[in-house]
Amino acid sequence: MTGSLLSLSEAARRLGVHTSTLRRWADAGSIEVVLTPGGHRRFPEGEVDRMAETGKLAGPSSGRPSRLEDFALSRTRSEISHHDARWLHLSEDEREEKRMLGRRLMGLMMQFVAAPPDEGEDFLAEARAIGRIHAKSARRSGLELSEVLKATLFFRDNIVESAVLLPESAQARPDNRARLHRRLNAFLNEVQLAIAEVYQS
Repeated sequence: MTGSLLSLSEAARRLGVHTSTLRRWADAGSIEVVLTPGGHRRFPEGEVDRMAETGKLAGPSSGRPSRLEDFALSRTRSEISHHDARWLHLSEDEREEKRMLGRRLMGLMMQFVAAPPDEGEDFLAEARAIGRIHAKSARRSGLELSEVLKATLFFRDNIVESAVLLPESAQARPDNRARLHRRLNAFLNEVQLAIAEVYQS
């Protein structure tokens, strides 16, 4: 372990969270913690800095929308007005269902990105389930697989481009940027594969 150890309050201040939130993350194993002989929590400075940098992009799951989530949604809304694809011409009920699924998927994606590297399988499992629901709904609407994949690629491109264009991305360390892109791609791959599997079955 390198670097100094930070107290609970120092680490929470650097991360911009309440001390009770940081305690919860430590108890869940989401951040490395060292217990002193007196039972006090101490946090390795390098681990806190890594989480702070990743959190600027994806936000540890605190219930608040992250900068990436906000930026990607606003960029997608702007770009969608320039499209006239068949998948945009759905009934109001179908559009509402897609919006609801999309919001849930975006929330899961942010939680997956912020999770420690060896965790997140439950987020991927739910992403696959949402991909299957989306595919079944699209098939009922008479959309071909190619049309559905064009729609998912449109959203994927906006999410990935948003991650690149965020000012925080330019300031993040290269290893954190690479991790963000790996996690985004891993998550979005699962959704697209689930959609393809439904159409093949």
